[in-house]
Amino acid sequence: MDFYDAVSQRRTVRDFTGEPVSRDAVEQILAAGMKAPSNDHMRSWEFVVLTDQTKIAEVLKKIPKKVSEKRLDFIMKSWKLTNEIQQKMYRDAIPKQYDMLSRSGCLILPLFRQKKLLMAPKSLSSLNPFASMWCCIENVFLAAAAEGLACAMRIPLGGEPEHIAAVLGLPGNMAIPCYLSIGHPASDAVINRQIEFEPTEKIHWNRW
Repeated sequence: MDFYDAVSQRRTVRDFTGEPVSRDAVEQILAAGMKAPSNDHMRSWEFVVLTDQTKIAEVLKKIPKKVSEKRLDFIMKSWKLTNEIQQKMYRDAIPKQYDMLSRSGCLILPLFRQKKLLMAPKSLSSLNPFASMWCCIENVFLAAAAEGLACAMRIPLGGEPEHIAAVLGLPGNMAIPCYLSIGHPASDAVINRQIEFEPTEKIHWNRW
């Protein structure tokens, strides 16, 4: 697939068939991730790939399986979302968090070594490992699109990182930026409309 086609076709999908993703495809996608820029030139990243449903259920234990309409309304109100497109996307996304991770066919936990406190950086350079990891994740998104697969992600909340670390026996210096599900999109998968911008609206030549 052409690079720009992969960029255009990369969309968040939260409805999967549950069909397994082949080991070869996963390894090829993660190999593309490993080509990303690395802050320390050592690519200090690791990936836990989960396909066993029992282990996946154990890892996802902290995530609610269902979200009531009342709870959803409360979340939407507290977030003060005013854009109609944005509101529609979140109303679709929030109730699907557990299912999109458990039914994708392949759940990946990208990990990176974070020596300093991530949430209390002393300077921007303290966030270099975090930024580098997200470059890797973007490559993974694009490679999955090129393979005809779909992706979704969730940022760990509350005590989820500690729970995951305990379940998987992760070393103490490994940070988890997100859950990453890769799978075959369902035929009726919801593709939410995006807020579109012309590049010229965001590009500033030589000055603001």
